[in-house]
Amino acid sequence: MSENQGRADAPETHAAGPAAVFSSMEQVIRKAGVNRGLRALARLNQADGFDCPSCAWPDPDGHRAMAEFCENGAKAVASEAMKHTIGREFFARHSVEELARETDAWHDLQGRLAEPMLRREGASHYEPVSWDQAFAILAEELNALASPDEAVFYTSGRASNEAAFLYQLFARAFGTNNLPDCSNMCHESSGLALKQAIGVGKGTVMLEDFLEADVILCIGQNPGTNHPRMLSTLEAAVKRGAKLVAVNPLQEAGLLGFAHPQHVSAWLGRSTPLASTYLQVKVNGDMALLRGVAKQLVANDAADHGFLREHTIGFDIYQESLSDTGWEEIEELSGISRAAIAELAALMASGDRRVITCWAMGLTQHRNAVATIREVANVHLLLGAIGRPGAGLCPVRGHSNVQGDRTMGIFERMPEWFLAALEKQAGVPVPREHGFDTVDSIRAMHDGRAKVFFALGGNFAQATPDSTFTAEALRHCRLTCHVSTKLNRSHLVTGRRALILPCLGRSEDDRGRIVSTENSMGIVQSSQGRLPPASAELRSEIEIIAGMAEAVLGDRGRIRWRWLAEDYDRIRDWIEAVVPGFENYNERARKPGGFHLPNAARERVWHTPGGKAAFSDAPLDALRVAPGRFLLQTLRSHDQFNTTVYGLDDRYRGISGMRDIVFLNPQDLVEVGVKPGQRVDLTSHWHDGERHLTGLRAIPYQMPRGTAAAYFPEANVLVPVGHVAEGSNTPASKSIEISIRPSR
Repeated sequence: MSENQGRADAPETHAAGPAAVFSSMEQVIRKAGVNRGLRALARLNQADGFDCPSCAWPDPDGHRAMAEFCENGAKAVASEAMKHTIGREFFARHSVEELARETDAWHDLQGRLAEPMLRREGASHYEPVSWDQAFAILAEELNALASPDEAVFYTSGRASNEAAFLYQLFARAFGTNNLPDCSNMCHESSGLALKQAIGVGKGTVMLEDFLEADVILCIGQNPGTNHPRMLSTLEAAVKRGAKLVAVNPLQEAGLLGFAHPQHVSAWLGRSTPLASTYLQVKVNGDMALLRGVAKQLVANDAADHGFLREHTIGFDIYQESLSDTGWEEIEELSGISRAAIAELAALMASGDRRVITCWAMGLTQHRNAVATIREVANVHLLLGAIGRPGAGLCPVRGHSNVQGDRTMGIFERMPEWFLAALEKQAGVPVPREHGFDTVDSIRAMHDGRAKVFFALGGNFAQATPDSTFTAEALRHCRLTCHVSTKLNRSHLVTGRRALILPCLGRSEDDRGRIVSTENSMGIVQSSQGRLPPASAELRSEIEIIAGMAEAVLGDRGRIRWRWLAEDYDRIRDWIEAVVPGFENYNERARKPGGFHLPNAARERVWHTPGGKAAFSDAPLDALRVAPGRFLLQTLRSHDQFNTTVYGLDDRYRGISGMRDIVFLNPQDLVEVGVKPGQRVDLTSHWHDGERHLTGLRAIPYQMPRGTAAAYFPEANVLVPVGHVAEGSNTPASKSIEISIRPSR
């Protein structure tokens, strides 16, 4: 299929290989140049280098390869290390309205932000402003608020531990817990479900567990695009004898096979088959599949009864819910046959039950996400597959320090022990009232309860649901301010006044200072950039936070903002005083490979109200749509990371030169009377009305009947702001009820 621009070919059957190397090098050389780009790659994920600004997959504790990065990590570094900069001349040439008409990929190609910029009220263009003037504007607006709770302080997952800690300290010293973050939109459901089930809101496995596992279940996850370095771990596990089971509505190349770019075999055209079983579950059918596995395990008397007696509560009630759930309903909701579910249950119960389950946003962004992840935990509790080698739970975080930000206190509902310790260390009162999460922040800005929006990284307008509603919310603000490295769409959706504050990237020298991050498996490691900064006007995130705090609050209690920002060791001393597990932080952070944070559940110590791991007995649930409608999930292309779009290709799915597409089952195309490549309009349906996305090209793809998939962030316009996961308030971007019709 082809039409003017763009082409759809057959999807790939494996990920990586020489094509990944060529794609990486093309991006690095074109954007950063040979010298600057290769210097950055040489330090990427090395023990004495800087942490990848892309995903949070852990680095090996021991030997690291010379090229310890993946294609998307290289693209992220190429984007950050760009030679070109944009400042006053660029913004004088382009109005905000003109910039808004350009694509996200075009925005990323323009270059690094070079100096602070201000959009005055009513102005058509941004203009340069000094750092002191920018901080004075922030102080003017924040100190004019009737309540500190009229301010919202958002955080992306890129901020370092030190920046995140200082940021939440400022927000709480200012007087609010309004600290929404990107975790609210991705893994909030995981954190809540795991906290309820095992007492720890994080995963329980380490990297070495994958080499001891017999079964690895990847469910609701596409590692080939979203965390490609995971593929080398999966390849090593499969070669050792582990069985990889993939559960995903779409067949994804990165779950089918992997051609390791650093192995000769890949250059000879060979790849390692990965998934031995591939179950194409219906969208939002994962809970039903997992319930079926649990039902079969109990029917086979395959539960670990010793573990159940010693370590769990609630099994009897859960067993009743299994009995009450019929196989017909399980098969209908999951789209997977009873026979296939029985095979999966037998596989997971075989041998020593060394089972790891990995998941990402394919589970977390549904109305029943928390219940689904509790069902993952239920299966592991039945098997006793937590807290021993080769077994455990592995939520795979998408952004490089989103887990560390939460550890540092970026959360609207931090527990009392944290707030009390922070208050003692800072010598200032800390508010206890719960703040706004991301969805609540959007609503608060929309109805006028929040008037100032400050973002430490990210692309809020694009990452959030209900794009039109969110844009209206941001435009209702008196001031919007973004700390950023590159131009993005959020800079063009402004309050009455708007600031862009340019910061250093991870790869750039911060006067020799180190920061630290926490990966998906609770390992804290140092990160030190070495490249010359793209502009002399750039400041570190820490310096920006301290400058704002000093202008808004001045020194208070024991807080000396500028003193803390001068030497990041001082911030780490404060973290050590507040957060358990960070003893001797400065010393341990500098050790190659970093250090592991304690994880009670990994030791089979359960910090739950009942003192044991808890079963959930939530009723089986899935989103059902009206006849003739479809269940749409949003997803990323291979040529993007989060909202950053590097190009218009999605190589693994066979897409070239286009993003305005929707994937559909070939038979569904016939039923709605649409030919491959024909333009269609999507309408999402919610109790508050309809939302529309028009002119997408329909692409046939092997996926369950009645389901559809379109790219994030373009399809976010279809996600109702009120359609969220129960309990976690995470946008349900993976299950949106839509209708489809040919474009007129």
